Amino acid sequence: MNLGLLSTALCMGIAAIGSVIGIGIAGQASIGAWKKCYMNNKAAPFILTVFAGAPLTQTIYGFLLMQQMRGATADPTFLFGIGIASGLAMALSAVFQGKAGAAGADALAETGKGFSQYITVVGLCETVALFALVFSMVALG
Repeated sequence: MNLGLLSTALCMGIAAIGSVIGIGIAGQASIGAWKKCYMNNKAAPFILTVFAGAPLTQTIYGFLLMQQMRGATADPTFLFGIGIASGLAMALSAVFQGKAGAAGADALAETGKGFSQYITVVGLCETVALFALVFSMVALG
């Protein structure tokens, strides 16, 4: 078995699993928020899709790191460590981004205010995944 190649798949796969969990969490909250709007005869803000879709980017980061890792000449054990650690960092970033997005969707639908503050918190969660991507790429050389 090639541990280096396995690590690339794990990095991508773990990041994607986090994305789907985060999207599910924020998506459910967005749908619930739209339902509340409809029940109160209020306009349902389409902007809530931003909260639901935000965790998708961690899959892209996992893919980018996977491509970088495929061309790396580092020790396979080192690649395995980077793949697992970075994949988990990206996945957890996506999960908690989904939770922040869920809260933002609920608050925005109820008040109609605060989108910039809510999306800032969602962006902070995103930053962790970006750091994991960049720092891992730097470590690969």
